[in-house]
Amino acid sequence: MNGKKAVMAVSGFALFGFVNVHMLGNLQVFLGREAFNRYAELLRAEPALLWAARIVLLTMVILHIWASWKLMVLNKLRARPVGYVMKRSIVSSYASRTMYWSGPIVGAFVIYHLMQFTWGVGGTSHDPKDPYGNVVHGFQVIPIAIAYVVAMGLLMLHLYHGAWSMFQTLGVNHPRYTPLLKRFAQVVSIGLFLGFSSIPASVMAGLIQ
Repeated sequence: MNGKKAVMAVSGFALFGFVNVHMLGNLQVFLGREAFNRYAELLRAEPALLWAARIVLLTMVILHIWASWKLMVLNKLRARPVGYVMKRSIVSSYASRTMYWSGPIVGAFVIYHLMQFTWGVGGTSHDPKDPYGNVVHGFQVIPIAIAYVVAMGLLMLHLYHGAWSMFQTLGVNHPRYTPLLKRFAQVVSIGLFLGFSSIPASVMAGLIQ
């Protein structure tokens, strides 16, 4: 079980880092069409590096899903065979109790996100030479923009619990430092939510056109 937790922690750490870098890249949309399209073109400048990064990320995703599934099965097998008359979540947080269903929902969102902005089959306008325009046209569809914000909220909950749990799994656990790590996970998760959500919100408000 400890090995599976380590796999989940390491893969989660890699994905956590990617999400932060991805947000910083996406926020360049506020610099305007030329700057954002230049950033998008830079990502495609070296196909070998791009595909290497994609393979690493896909591997991390598969490992993360595999470890979480195995841990969920083990937890169910070790669970109390007779159900409680009244179930009370005293210690666990809301974020920790939603880990197993927020993950798949965010995963489904990521697939649609790729369909919309990378593969061009998401049902919104797509021009490979104008990523900036794709973002604007995509988030001008209000249901898609709202779904994006909701998905970012679930991602925030998932990352909040996963980030500080990751430190505990990797042995970074001390009565003095654990509250600080938990606060760090909270601040970063909220920052990611605000950063990602600011883009569809700005499009809907007409600030990005």
